[in-house]
Amino acid sequence: MSAQLFPRLHHADDRLAFDVDGRSVSYRSFAQLAAAHADSVRDLTPGAHVGVWTFGAIETLAALVGNACAGLVSVPLNPKLGSAELAHILEDAAPVRTFAAEVAAVRDRDETVLEVARAPSSSALPVRGLDGPPLLLLYTSGTTGRPKGALLGAAAVAANLDALADAWAWTDADEVVHALPLFHVHGLVLGAFGSLRVGGGLRHVSRFTPESVAHQLAQATMLFAVPTMIRRLAESAEQDSNVCDALRGARLLVSGSAGLPVREHRRIEALTGRGVHERYGLTETLINCAVRADEGPKPGTVGRPLRGVELRLVDDARRPCEGTLDAPAEVAVRGPSCFEGYLNRPEATAEVRDADGWFYTGDLAARTEDGAIRILGRRSVDLIKTGGYKVGAGEVEACLLEHPAIAEVAVVGAPDEDLGQRILAFVVLREHAERPEAASLTDRVAAELTPHKRPREVRFVDALPRNAMGKVQKRRLLEP
Repeated sequence: MSAQLFPRLHHADDRLAFDVDGRSVSYRSFAQLAAAHADSVRDLTPGAHVGVWTFGAIETLAALVGNACAGLVSVPLNPKLGSAELAHILEDAAPVRTFAAEVAAVRDRDETVLEVARAPSSSALPVRGLDGPPLLLLYTSGTTGRPKGALLGAAAVAANLDALADAWAWTDADEVVHALPLFHVHGLVLGAFGSLRVGGGLRHVSRFTPESVAHQLAQATMLFAVPTMIRRLAESAEQDSNVCDALRGARLLVSGSAGLPVREHRRIEALTGRGVHERYGLTETLINCAVRADEGPKPGTVGRPLRGVELRLVDDARRPCEGTLDAPAEVAVRGPSCFEGYLNRPEATAEVRDADGWFYTGDLAARTEDGAIRILGRRSVDLIKTGGYKVGAGEVEACLLEHPAIAEVAVVGAPDEDLGQRILAFVVLREHAERPEAASLTDRVAAELTPHKRPREVRFVDALPRNAMGKVQKRRLLEP
């Protein structure tokens, strides 16, 4: 592990560092931009919180890297934040300054926002080591309450990125393409910081379309995406040979943030002759598991734990157990990539991390015979207790997604006087698909899984409610 967070920036050359929507910058020029931002905050005390509105721009990335090299804690801000959530984050994080590449777009919500540096500096970019203040303050998606700020250290980020580089054979010869937001782990830590750490390039598309991603991927080697993007790329590739060729030519296709249905794995493989590698992580732990590049895809699983990550499955009393499809267990992890804690929330930190350093993720999983992990959902919304049985919603969803008419599905448990909870399935149909009979879908689950796992009701909806990261908000499905 290099003792510098971004070693290539301090030996900068003319190779591509970033391309954002067709505008590219070399390592040499990017280091000068990051140095200009570091100059603008040199009066701040190391460890101070500095907000960065994460518009898709090279200057946004320079501000985030400049903060890191100046020893400041970046607070990435989603430009689409609603007023209440923004007020909560600004009050909780209390950034001493905020910066934006598009000041006019946020001035009405952030009166003191400053424009990021646009002119390069001749100053040397400060070297960021792996110790010192936290690197990032990332806010969770708020699916179980108000967003909490997770503090991530430079050593944790470096350890995780080095483990991913090992798993994916990720080197400075690679260029990554993604259209992921820069305010979260997937887009910022993996995509941007990961590319800088290995010394490769990142091609960022600020507005996802299959065509724009394929155009960049034709010049690159790796794709980072979420399942919705993979599905849309597959649909486009069935009609557009350029999209298909770009997917076929990539060295590695990676999907994360949610499980990729086995059906989409099969579609991509049928189209391109190559599969999709999944990974699994959280804001607080970074990436815990990944399917290795030298193993080939493992549809339905997220691979084995990364180098340095300890992972075990635990029961309701947090005792180690096996974890099976019929008795899913909670994932607990510990290792060098775990967060430092929640800002201003010691009690919340203590709820999820014990004295031995184990972080209890709230995710339900089963372990396969070869040690890979199969994620079955969240304990809070995806463990359904019905008629004396425990049912993982993810298993039922995977079964229903095999139906050719279904595009998306969310399975939840609703209160039931007789069963405790009854299983409900909210179904989004594929465009132009004929609506199947609800009974045929419930019968399918009963036949392929077991009768007690069948939904008691199927509701057809136009779309599923999602948060800013695109994750389904199941609690909203049960609201009146």
